[in-house]
Amino acid sequence: MTIQRKVINWFQANARDLPWRARHTTAWQILISEIMLQQTPVERVAPAYLAWVKRWPDAHSLAQASPAEVLRQWDRLGYPNRALRLQQCAKTVATQFAGQLPTGYDELIALPGIGDYTASAILAFAHKKRSIVLDTNVRRVLTRVWHGQERQPQSVSSVERSLADSLAPKSDLEAALWSAAVMEFGAVICTARNPHCDHCFISTECKWLAAGKPTSAIVARSQTFVGTDRQVRGKLMKVLRDAKGSVHKVQLDEVWADGQQRERALDSLVSDGLVEVTRTGRYRLPR
Repeated sequence: MTIQRKVINWFQANARDLPWRARHTTAWQILISEIMLQQTPVERVAPAYLAWVKRWPDAHSLAQASPAEVLRQWDRLGYPNRALRLQQCAKTVATQFAGQLPTGYDELIALPGIGDYTASAILAFAHKKRSIVLDTNVRRVLTRVWHGQERQPQSVSSVERSLADSLAPKSDLEAALWSAAVMEFGAVICTARNPHCDHCFISTECKWLAAGKPTSAIVARSQTFVGTDRQVRGKLMKVLRDAKGSVHKVQLDEVWADGQQRERALDSLVSDGLVEVTRTGRYRLPR
């Protein structure tokens, strides 16, 4: 039995019960989950996803919402630019594709906020087509099991993509299932920290484990948040989300003591289109 078949069999028996895996989930709703899951843990995304699709279940309904409503609903998921790009995508899908996500890679990647990974994921998870889905979890598994290294490089190489293509089954349905299965395996068993090698059902075929789990020369990128401009932006956005209308500048000044950093963060929010300045000098979410 191939490694791929072992991983698929495990996935079919042990896949987590995630809301976007429900039977009647639409392609658009799968896109919502993919956008939310970018740099945000599953446990935080699940309740936010359910609330989102209850309010805006399709592209047409999201396209008609105001940017302020979208940002308030996005709440504390982080990287709020994703919310506005998702709405831009909804408008394009509603007007150009009658509310239905296209089924071709070129059409998908041309949509606002859609990159290679997201387009490939939609092809696999929503349209059940063969595509090369390379997220962090998948790349980690390929790097360890087939290359014998602890950690993948920051950017995807042609060698890595070629390996992923060679491993994916040829049929659409099997390839889509493999993409979901290997991603789940990386998220649950072959984790970045403290992988469950003692309970891994493909441990005897893992080159990294066979080599004694050598430490990678590639340094893991830091996920520092406290004290960064991201934290300041988040605090400023919370004031604006909680406000019923516009707010005085002094209300924003109160959230962070470092005035220079606070102004830099606020300017970046305005520049990104996440915050508007009124004619009277007050601040609000975009309308």
